[in-house]
Amino acid sequence: MPSEFSRRHFMQGAAAAAAAGYMQINPDFVISKAFAQAGKTMTFLSAENITGNWDPTAHTTLSQKNIEGFVMGFLTRTPMKLDKPDEVVYELATDIKLLDPNKLQIKLREGVVFHDSKPFKAEDVKATFEYGSRADRPAQWYPGPTETLKIDTPDDYTVIVDTSKGGYPAHLFMFLAAFLPMMSAKDIAAGPGGVLSQRLNGTGPFKFVEQRGNSTVMVANESYFKGKPAIAGINFNFVGDSTTRMLSLMNGQASIVERLEPEQVDTVKANPAIHINRVVSVENKYLWFRCSKPPFNDPRIRLAACHAINRDMILEVLGSAGHASSNFISPVKFGYFDLPNYPKFDPAKCQALLAEAGFPKGKGLPPLEYITSVGFYPKTKEYGEVLTAMLNEQGFNVSLTVLEPAAWNERLYHRPGGGPGHMVDCGWSTGSPEPDLILRTHFHSTSHRICGIEDPAIDASLDKERSAPTLEERKKILQTETMPLIASKMPALSLFTSVMIHAMQKDYAGLFIYPDGSMDASKSAA
Repeated sequence: MPSEFSRRHFMQGAAAAAAAGYMQINPDFVISKAFAQAGKTMTFLSAENITGNWDPTAHTTLSQKNIEGFVMGFLTRTPMKLDKPDEVVYELATDIKLLDPNKLQIKLREGVVFHDSKPFKAEDVKATFEYGSRADRPAQWYPGPTETLKIDTPDDYTVIVDTSKGGYPAHLFMFLAAFLPMMSAKDIAAGPGGVLSQRLNGTGPFKFVEQRGNSTVMVANESYFKGKPAIAGINFNFVGDSTTRMLSLMNGQASIVERLEPEQVDTVKANPAIHINRVVSVENKYLWFRCSKPPFNDPRIRLAACHAINRDMILEVLGSAGHASSNFISPVKFGYFDLPNYPKFDPAKCQALLAEAGFPKGKGLPPLEYITSVGFYPKTKEYGEVLTAMLNEQGFNVSLTVLEPAAWNERLYHRPGGGPGHMVDCGWSTGSPEPDLILRTHFHSTSHRICGIEDPAIDASLDKERSAPTLEERKKILQTETMPLIASKMPALSLFTSVMIHAMQKDYAGLFIYPDGSMDASKSAA
């Protein structure tokens, strides 16, 4: 089994902090020889569709990230346990350490091969880091663009990342090791339109076979460096309707389903063959404002909308699927605390801000569209109706548009002119304690993921916290400067933290699901 290290390992002789990660599934549970379903195919029903482009840098879609967790290899994994959110487990790396504040050394595991039989070496890490750092990649999460990095490979199993040119600390790459799956340098050389987009070629326990409609087919990798998986394969199927997912599990057609609706839990619990797992997740659900188009280009209007919303009522609708949060990040993220200036339900403040912005009681505001999905996240239509009613009560002329996941996904992201609608409902789940995966991704003007905000003061504060020389200093800047500043302008309102609810056949009862969706079945029933 891989060895473990903590942030304390990096505190010795150098500053330490976090860097990028994403939701991923720990494949170790399918390796366990005690796994009750040995020799069978696992059917996982996903609530989200895939994009059709298999390049890991071309999307931020959770369903594909889960698939990558089975097929691809990562330098490290981040289990994201509530009691140890910064825990890291080595996978393709065997050691990572800071040589000095701007140099990070990564030692690689020997004897690992890609599914196309190419040996995994330092050239692949270098190519992955450089490719993933390109500013034109949709999933570009790295601390700086490619030109700010210098990556050396003194031998086939050593990588040295030098951030001197970028002027930011190398410790930002520590958690980055668990974010982007390692791609083959040969595949990367063919460019974004080449084989990267056509199939997954990893070092993980399962090989990508094909896409059959809504089903991604994977088979066991007999050459996996940890040993042959205990199950024959995985069918990862998109089923957008939560009732269909539940019924498929109840009748034995599915092995695991995700994102149960709260009222479905009691029904499923009554079946002795089914096991339920709940965990407070790293995913917050947000009301994203289109900050680059009227009227939400005015922070006073955004704040007025936030003060119109009673988040306690939304939590009542969600029941067991929601957990209170007064920050832009989940409670399992580094630097979380309840922000004192996070907007609370206050109709008087809402009206005062509307009047100050020139729209007394909402008069003169244009018709507004709030876009949400149904079938992916729990209770979106129900709490969307409540939220819309609360906004309308304060003078916002809001209509609710409810879409199935694929259509909602198509309208989600920022584009020239601000993107469809004026507000959109979406969660953001990242398998790392790193707060910048939310804060910088969405609120720095270089990103434009959903809200499209461009604010020099927020940019400067995000740059300042990222460049802090120590973990303690970074936390202080986040909590006393950066997060309060963002809360004073509210480009998005975090409505709550999701409680992740999975259901599975009883044979999978030992499968532990971490706050980021990672899975570990080392204690699966025999």
